[in-house]
Amino acid sequence: MRELLSSAADELARAGCPSPRVDAEWLLAQVLGVTRTDLHANGDKALEPREERRFRELVARRARREPLAYVLGEWGFRRLTLQVDPRVLVPRPETEALVERCLELISELAEPRVLDVGVGSGAIALALADEHPGAFVVATDNSEGALAVAAENRMRAGLDERVELVEGELFAGQQGPFDLIVSNPPYVEADELDGLEPEVARYEPRAALVSTGVTEAIIGDARGRLAPGGALALETADGRSGAVAELLGRLGYEEVSIGQDLAGRERIVDGRAPR
Repeated sequence: MRELLSSAADELARAGCPSPRVDAEWLLAQVLGVTRTDLHANGDKALEPREERRFRELVARRARREPLAYVLGEWGFRRLTLQVDPRVLVPRPETEALVERCLELISELAEPRVLDVGVGSGAIALALADEHPGAFVVATDNSEGALAVAAENRMRAGLDERVELVEGELFAGQQGPFDLIVSNPPYVEADELDGLEPEVARYEPRAALVSTGVTEAIIGDARGRLAPGGALALETADGRSGAVAELLGRLGYEEVSIGQDLAGRERIVDGRAPR
């Protein structure tokens, strides 16, 4: 195992993967059905031929810069383990910060009604329902594939009764009123996409990445769907939070604030409808 891990790490390093040894360990742990800690305790163990073949197949996929989450087929997000594949974005740490802010915004409400615009894998909607036991979340998406992934994750999390999935553009006809509307909308500019890491540019769904004015549309239409004092919370591109906050203020949102992600970048913007 040690020799195989070393060889795989070298292959991934040559391919430009930023954390080759860790990735190799994740892949081998997946093949063997063990934890990464178990690998270190059993480094002299020999793999069966079928295990080695499977491991090399996964390493080859990662060496083509396919996201590790897609190769593994699942990814951790807060307290959940979510199924992920090319139909949805890989859940990211900055979105965990968005969830944290949302939980703060609804912390004083016993049974908040929440709308998640663009549910993707279900990360935001399911995390909110999982961590606020009284929350009921409606989650929309225009992608049938994304909704299928979200439905699988909803079943895994045991949240079928408190998360409703709706197919449609943006608000998908949902009028509210909601105590919270949240979204991680597409915010990458089209001319920036090719400059991103290959995992993103080559593999993640373009429709969920590239900005087409969705952030502005959500801000413009959300106020009429919020309960008095209800909050809108958005993830934004690095460097764009100020412009998004300014738009919120211009359209009549109150208590507008900008928050940081786990790396200290200003990526979270929220504001409240007038009370």
